[in-house]
Amino acid sequence: MEIFKGIPVSSGVVIARVFVLDDVHVRIPKRQVPAGAEQAEQVRLETALKASLEDLDAMRRHAEEELGAEAAKIFAFHQGMLADPSLVKLIAERITKERVTAEWAVQEQFRLLAKRFEAMADPAFRTKVDDLWDLERRVLRHLIGEHRSALSRLDQPAVIVASDLTPSQAATFPRSHVLGFCTDLGGPTSHTAIFARALDIPAVVGCETLTQAAEDGDPIIIDGDRGVAILHPDEKTLEEYSGYIKEAQAFALSLAELKDLGAVTTDGVEIELLGNIEFASEVRSVLEDGGAGVGLFRTEFLWLTSDHEPTEQEQFEEYRLCAELAGGKTMVLRTFDLGADKATQERAGTPERNPFLGLRSIRYCLQNLPLFKRQLRAMLRATASGPMKIMFPLVSNVMELRQAKMILRDVMEDLEDEGIAFDRETKIGMMVETPSAAIMVHSFCREVDFFSIGTNDLIQYTLAVDRTNERVSKLYSGADPAVLRLMKEVARTAKRFNIPVSCCGELAGDTQYTMLLLGLGLRTLSVTPSRIPYVKRVIRSVDIGKCERLARTACSFDSDRQVIAYLRDQARKVIPEESGGRSAG
Repeated sequence: MEIFKGIPVSSGVVIARVFVLDDVHVRIPKRQVPAGAEQAEQVRLETALKASLEDLDAMRRHAEEELGAEAAKIFAFHQGMLADPSLVKLIAERITKERVTAEWAVQEQFRLLAKRFEAMADPAFRTKVDDLWDLERRVLRHLIGEHRSALSRLDQPAVIVASDLTPSQAATFPRSHVLGFCTDLGGPTSHTAIFARALDIPAVVGCETLTQAAEDGDPIIIDGDRGVAILHPDEKTLEEYSGYIKEAQAFALSLAELKDLGAVTTDGVEIELLGNIEFASEVRSVLEDGGAGVGLFRTEFLWLTSDHEPTEQEQFEEYRLCAELAGGKTMVLRTFDLGADKATQERAGTPERNPFLGLRSIRYCLQNLPLFKRQLRAMLRATASGPMKIMFPLVSNVMELRQAKMILRDVMEDLEDEGIAFDRETKIGMMVETPSAAIMVHSFCREVDFFSIGTNDLIQYTLAVDRTNERVSKLYSGADPAVLRLMKEVARTAKRFNIPVSCCGELAGDTQYTMLLLGLGLRTLSVTPSRIPYVKRVIRSVDIGKCERLARTACSFDSDRQVIAYLRDQARKVIPEESGGRSAG
């Protein structure tokens, strides 16, 4: 038995046989064309590009019907990349200057671009290499004929094991046969990870060497909750995971009964349980899963999945739809979190050397005022359709917040001068995602109406661990005492100033942490919609006194391992079906 640790990107557990997907890149030999034949090659290139764009348009429509709007917009991104004049121009110039075939020019230009992405220190570029290979194969297919994918050989249920997967491969999975997948490369923000969640199948990425060990037909367990792949599991492990699957199925059925019940502790304390979304259409999922509204709308996905910056009107329509679907329930809009692993680095003329510590989030917006003001105008206009809150991300000092608020006031004045309706009393909040913001939270209490602790980045910046890097993933832990102390301080200080504070990171959706968060004083949690029933189950099974005692004990430990072991043990007593005692190895 071999255990491979990776990054969980889509929850669930599956036991199946391996199907190794080892589609290789077609190698095109360099061949020159006769003098005067360059124009014919240019025509071939134009024809192939046109056909590829038509393919992508068809796939976008298919993905929208089968997988939803989020997955479909990825192909719109592909269309934008393939229509990028800078890329097409370089391929055409290579044909003319080197007098080579169109297919060789396409291959070389894509390989050159892929090597540049792979060499980047920022994992955002590395996770987009699969998009480049996807596009290269598509164009080459129209130039030299069909390259039959190994996926066409899959005729029975299996788990896909691959070095990496392109979005096209994930979108065209035979859904009745693909039970889950695991890759050597990749991160949680890759397009393939988004497809895994859309397909609702277990998936783990970043396992590094799994494809070297796995062969077709090998038995495997994919644990998408813990980020583990177990190759050749022994009888004991198989029996344990079979039990987990049965328990999870029964547990999922019991959760349906909680949909219309409140998130209230056994001693009568009401907890506001909200959902995190990327697109307006997901508001329905939040409400269907029993959520009380939306605690985090990651608006940058409107930008990331488009081939252009969304206009004010496009944004307004999306935000207004949110308000209408929410029907008066809580709706928190976060301004663009662009930069770092976002598409801004890909589109930048000179990408930053260390973008996670660079021009990101509120910093990016403050240095791109036209973009920022367009978004704020769209958000404020949407407040006329229903109650909404506006939240600024990754604020690290008071001056950043004050500058953002000043720009917001300027936009409000512009709208008033133009006679455009909006809610002048819109609540303004900020994310607490940096140690500096957590330490100075008392100063921010005088500036905002609410806080939201973003644990994903707070953990990353507190522990100096890139959360998308599989090589240091073991060091990324929300149970680290330093993280807990910062969260405790934020909750305690906010309570003293009577400022509401929520938690909207991945930690909020992990039921092992639910009692801890309540014990630290949090009364609002915002999670992935599918996790709402699970968290609600915990809330309805405990009292605040028990949670506070648990939090005091957890905060007394000096290592994350002690904290995790303690939280897991306590969670198992409350919801044994959910925790199951599984270990990440």
